Amino acid sequence: MAVAFLLYVIAEIAAIWAVGSAVGILGTLGLLLGGAFLGSWLARREGGKAMRAFVESARLGRPSEKELTDGMLVGLGGVLILVPGFVSDVLGLLLILPPSRAVARRLWLKRMEKRAVRFANQRRGPVMVVDSEVVPPQEPRGDRPQPTVIEGRVIEG
Repeated sequence: MAVAFLLYVIAEIAAIWAVGSAVGILGTLGLLLGGAFLGSWLARREGGKAMRAFVESARLGRPSEKELTDGMLVGLGGVLILVPGFVSDVLGLLLILPPSRAVARRLWLKRMEKRAVRFANQRRGPVMVVDSEVVPPQEPRGDRPQPTVIEGRVIEG
């Protein structure tokens, strides 16, 4: 994790240096401030949309993992845009814009599903999901009662 942070800092410094060499100090500061204002406005707009979608899905009783994840990604994108630097601005913008946010959401949910299974396996042993149905016992035949039967299939997690 420390190596990733160090690489990020080096990339930010290199990007600011390159932009500063091309447009000068005042142009670089203007671009950084303009990006922060534009990004915060965009984050507020997209965050409001995500919040309205979340409230609507909750009102209708639908699962809302998409809306919740969108809100989280928009919030993270807003924070990244407010952090000074061009690399963080680009990453934040990618998390805020809907097409690239959909890709990030799919990757995030896939990663969280894998981590949840791995965590459950560490805590309680291998996870086994049983897709089944309980069939009530039938009338006894002869002298032995019929046991409860569970019909189903085992899905390894």
